Amino acid sequence: MSGITDRHSHEQRDASDNGDVVYVGYRRRGRVIVEKQPDQEQLTPNRSLKLANHSPSGFEVGYCGSGPAQLALALLLDHTDDEEVALAEYMSFKTEVVSQLECSGSDGCWRLTGHEIDAALRETVDEPVAPSVN
Repeated sequence: MSGITDRHSHEQRDASDNGDVVYVGYRRRGRVIVEKQPDQEQLTPNRSLKLANHSPSGFEVGYCGSGPAQLALALLLDHTDDEEVALAEYMSFKTEVVSQLECSGSDGCWRLTGHEIDAALRETVDEPVAPSVN
């Protein structure tokens, strides 16, 4: 994951060469706003709230609380368009990815590509499960 300090300077160049989606997050009036690039479509908690209501007041980043849980679920739901996958993986995704995102300064941003989300999902899904003891 890479941080970006000026959200306006990246709007045209951040959609990857392969047409990969990029989620860009920043703060506006103290709230975390997430835009899906390249179309600058705003991601809202509405769809994810129907699956799990962690934070009806919005998204948050940088720690492992209810706002980051809602963002993790919303990102996975939007990116995979699969409720089952999103519900199964969002808590690990929150811990491993969303808790590490930062909006630093008044115009600071974070960015997360579809490829990075896919890689994080592969890591979480591929984690070995401890053998059960009978």
